[in-house]
Amino acid sequence: MTIKTFSIEYDAINSKNTFTNGDTINGRIIIETSKEIRIQLLIFIAQGKARVCWSEHYGQYQHYVYWADEKYYDVKHHILRETYSNSFTGTGVIGKGRHVFPFSFKIPDRKLPSSFKTSIGKIVHKLKAELHQSMKLTKKAKVHFTFVSKADMDIPGLMEPQYGCKDKSVKVFGSGNISMDVHTTRMGYKQGEGLQVTLDVTNHSSRAVKPKFILYEKKSFFAQGRRKVCTNEILKEKAEAVASSSKETVTKVISIPRELPPSILNCSIIKLEYRLKIHLDIKYTSDPEIKLPIVILPEVPAVKQPPAPAGFGFEAFGSPNQPVWNTTPQQGPQPMDPPPPYGAYAMYPPNSHSDKDSYGF
Repeated sequence: MTIKTFSIEYDAINSKNTFTNGDTINGRIIIETSKEIRIQLLIFIAQGKARVCWSEHYGQYQHYVYWADEKYYDVKHHILRETYSNSFTGTGVIGKGRHVFPFSFKIPDRKLPSSFKTSIGKIVHKLKAELHQSMKLTKKAKVHFTFVSKADMDIPGLMEPQYGCKDKSVKVFGSGNISMDVHTTRMGYKQGEGLQVTLDVTNHSSRAVKPKFILYEKKSFFAQGRRKVCTNEILKEKAEAVASSSKETVTKVISIPRELPPSILNCSIIKLEYRLKIHLDIKYTSDPEIKLPIVILPEVPAVKQPPAPAGFGFEAFGSPNQPVWNTTPQQGPQPMDPPPPYGAYAMYPPNSHSDKDSYGF
């Protein structure tokens, strides 16, 4: 094999190996050959995009696939050292051995969704390299990096107190009324932070009630006018029962797991939301419940960017500085992979219906 190694790698800038808006990624493309080769193009690519795809069945024979794409940035640069370049043929020669092509890429400093992956949808940020040779298959290499968006402090009500109330009449195997009032200090919390919730219970019934607290996530996927929802409980807490004909104030501090992914609210086809559900467990009747929105804010490590390597550097959608490397301008972002074919099933489903999760929202 003439080309023994073709890979792309990057340097971590913090202990979590994450990047955020405006960070610079320094890395290198590595080519190792067993003999001298001639190349046409060596291309660097940086991409950020989202995709969802799922299928639904209606009856025995109807099968529908729903998909959607969203692109955030797509940067391509041709790389050839001037010392390798041949201005007449547009090709280059690389000698036997290991060759390193350093790069420095600045992530766009604007709102971008964080990295995310499930079987239904994903948000990926990646670096790629392509090596083109005449009469040979294109060699490709890629590496994903974890992008964590900066906290969006412009979300309405993010730092404001949250409140909810509910009344319940007990009529079966008992009598009386129960009311509950819930307060939280705010809607937004950082990973690892404590969420304090205050619950006032007025139990004018003949039953004892037990307060319970559930933090859960809601993942929503959108495509072609359809929505698919998945929910998952993160943690549960409970308090001592409130006796019949009594009134209690319950204060509970719920620790947000430090590894919990931050909320994703800035992607039109994927949303990751959190809710705090507070309900009173009452035997032989439906439980009154209150749901409050919770926004998990990322805790991005503060780092000092290392100096850019001797090589080429660029930013998404163009850079005002001329790169050190000889580059060929691109014609703009290239199209993404084509969607799944529709040959095996109809394009339009029967009458639409909304997907609902077990939490009723």
